[in-house]
Amino acid sequence: MGDTMKEWWLFPKWSNEYEKGVDQYIEKAFATKSQGNQICCPCDSCHYRYWRYKNDVRDHLVCNGFVPGMDKLSELGINIETEGMIFDHEEQSNMNDLNDDVAELLHGVQDAFREGPNDEAKQFFKLVEESQEELYPGCKKHSKLSFMIRLFIYKCDVRLPNSSFDLLLEIFKEVLPDASKVLASFNEAKTVLKVLGMDYKKIDACPNDCMLYWEEHAIATCCHVCETPRWKSNGKDPNAQQENGKTHKIPRKILRYFPIKKRLQRLFMCEETARYMTWHANGRETVKLLQHPSDGQAWKDFDSEYKQFAKDPRNVRLGITTDGFSPFNSMSIVHSTWPVILINNNLPPWMLIKPEFLMLSLLIPGPTSPGNDIDIYLQPLVKDLKDLWEYGLETYDASSNQRFDMRVALMTTVSDFPAYAMLSGWSTKGYFVIARVFMKLLIRS
Repeated sequence: MGDTMKEWWLFPKWSNEYEKGVDQYIEKAFATKSQGNQICCPCDSCHYRYWRYKNDVRDHLVCNGFVPGMDKLSELGINIETEGMIFDHEEQSNMNDLNDDVAELLHGVQDAFREGPNDEAKQFFKLVEESQEELYPGCKKHSKLSFMIRLFIYKCDVRLPNSSFDLLLEIFKEVLPDASKVLASFNEAKTVLKVLGMDYKKIDACPNDCMLYWEEHAIATCCHVCETPRWKSNGKDPNAQQENGKTHKIPRKILRYFPIKKRLQRLFMCEETARYMTWHANGRETVKLLQHPSDGQAWKDFDSEYKQFAKDPRNVRLGITTDGFSPFNSMSIVHSTWPVILINNNLPPWMLIKPEFLMLSLLIPGPTSPGNDIDIYLQPLVKDLKDLWEYGLETYDASSNQRFDMRVALMTTVSDFPAYAMLSGWSTKGYFVIARVFMKLLIRS
């Protein structure tokens, strides 16, 4: 590919050398690494994390810049000389200044390229449109989607097994007309909910709150801290075969994580909700009263420190709250299950704490409180929040018919003092707390 291929990403993004290098890279990458006419986008926003088509990749590289991953380039047969990656810091500083000078222009070009719904939004709209079909010709009470959700609620309320759910669907298909839209199986219904962003992930956990069987520990069979086995035995062989020939193991403890990325994207796919997501910047009246988190000094200090984040009012600001409760009606049963709920602070006050806009993100099982080990269970949520803060997520805004890189910040916590102590890692009782409060009062006075 020549010297240009080795160093093209060091040129300014508006230069002919950079655009020529982009075109050469794209041709080679799509010729060798594409899957379904897509590759992992290597721009500074996507960081090889999202699959995109050729035109989208080129637009991203021109607007966002290129991340020269050594392993990714070597897979394409492109060798990078180490000394070629080292250049004068003053030269780099000057280059960054030039990049900043045209940042606004490039941002405008990027928005022009990204009008209209992205692939995820198109899939979502298609599914919703199909699901709004009548359950059967002449049915006025239920659509295909509403009937499926009603069945799911029934399944959860009566704890119906998956196999019984399949049998129930078969009965409905026999009773209803042949043209009915009843789904064929439980797995098909789960696929629909997954596209809607309403699914959850089961993550096995150590019963002593030591670790999650997640990521690098996903296939571990015992806790690497306390060596407690992952699976229940009940005096039987945990690897015993069932009648269907499959091995069924029962974890000792299961964390349920409700992914937040698709649910946040879905808020912008409805035109009305998308407008409410920018209410804090465009819709509220200026008053000298504390009516919303955006009226507080913490919000204003955050805006002054992170100006790039604050520039786009569509970026999401979340609060977090958690507390323990007993899921059983009998108070004689000692059990503490901990839901972790996210609060969408972008929304106006009359929508902020409505149940339909509160996002359940984690369900930490009992029977005891996780205590200071709650950070073990927060790992999946923290990982997604860090991705959304550092890299963003391409999202379709139905109110403007544009795609933008949605970023997310966790700004506030709402909890009682015991839960606050768990989340923050600070003690909320005893001598040291009194001393800290006294010192703060002295400083303020």
